[in-house]
Amino acid sequence: QVQLVESGGGLVQAGGSLRLSCSTSGRIFSFNVMSWYRQAPGKERELVATDTFGGNINYVDSVKGRFTMSRDNAKNTMYLQMNSLKPEDTAVYYCRGVSALFEYWGQGTQVTVSS
Repeated sequence: QVQLVESGGGLVQAGGSLRLSCSTSGRIFSFNVMSWYRQAPGKERELVATDTFGGNINYVDSVKGRFTMSRDNAKNTMYLQMNSLKPEDTAVYYCRGVSALFEYWGQGTQVTVSS
């Protein structure tokens, strides 16, 4: 059973930075697509960034220029570097991996940005 585990969330002031990590129990290359999502209180889950492993990394407009998605294949870990954070970035952040047959979600990590 593949597991995804997020870490790195926390409380930060507006303008600050955080780096989220998503470590996988399997090989990261077992996924075709990996993504970061977030869900703010009272809102639907939103796609933040997607890596199609060979294609471009795509970002939602609201984070372009501030967030950077990357991965370390040797560590089977994906990252989301978040800079210039805003209060509206406050949410639970989830990573998602899609293989040929299944999709997997992490448990989420809370990011809170104070004004």
